[in-house]
Amino acid sequence: MSQGLVFSFAALTAMVPAFVFSLRKDGQRGAMFWILLTVAFAGTASWVAVQITGHWSTGLASALWVTIGASLFLFAWVSALTPQGWRLTPLLVPYLFILGVIATVWLTVPGKMMAPNLAMGWVAVHIVLSVITYALVTIASVAALAAFLQERALKNKRPTTLSRLLPSVIDSEKLLVRLLVAAETVLGFGVVSGMALQYETNGSLLTPDHKTLLSLAAFVVIGALLLAHRLTGVRGKAATRLVLLAYLLLTLGYPGVKFITSILIGK
Repeated sequence: MSQGLVFSFAALTAMVPAFVFSLRKDGQRGAMFWILLTVAFAGTASWVAVQITGHWSTGLASALWVTIGASLFLFAWVSALTPQGWRLTPLLVPYLFILGVIATVWLTVPGKMMAPNLAMGWVAVHIVLSVITYALVTIASVAALAAFLQERALKNKRPTTLSRLLPSVIDSEKLLVRLLVAAETVLGFGVVSGMALQYETNGSLLTPDHKTLLSLAAFVVIGALLLAHRLTGVRGKAATRLVLLAYLLLTLGYPGVKFITSILIGK
């Protein structure tokens, strides 16, 4: 078994206890929660540290594991800074686990290694901002899904086992808006850094490639949702659909492009 597979299985295993703990009806944001969340993050961080230290891989597996690590790290901050954010664990961790399984499956398809001297300057800034944006919108999408599930349970007057574990509709929507504001801000800086990188590379500010267009579209969708929320208080299914649309656009622009270039095309 290769080193990559060993670390992948270890990272996947490290996420399981946090998920199991989140299913407990008497679960609290106490010491055990933080210990298990730290274990989950440490498993992913170990994979990233071993596989891409000293260089940056453009492969799909690396992109997904970095996204998982960033999502867990930012989720820890969300859990610490908001009273009910930690209750998204039953939705977020399984989703990240699925992403980890996909990354493990495609681990045998190597990506190109970016030389250390290239992964500096605007390139490094753009990569970091892209990862943070995608992680923020990932958590925001989970918050939108939580609000939708809670609203449906209330409408049907039939709370489910899952809905009892999740934040309330109000808490989920507040968290959603905060995450989207943060994501829109970081994405805006990401667009600017991308323009700076393009100008440094070929003298043009924008290259109309798939990643650029999808990122701009996601920026517009998130901005429109935040504006609509402020002016009309849009919520519920409409808000959930717009958040998921933005997440889809970013997914197509980030891991989607990685999938096409490294697997389908083999570049």
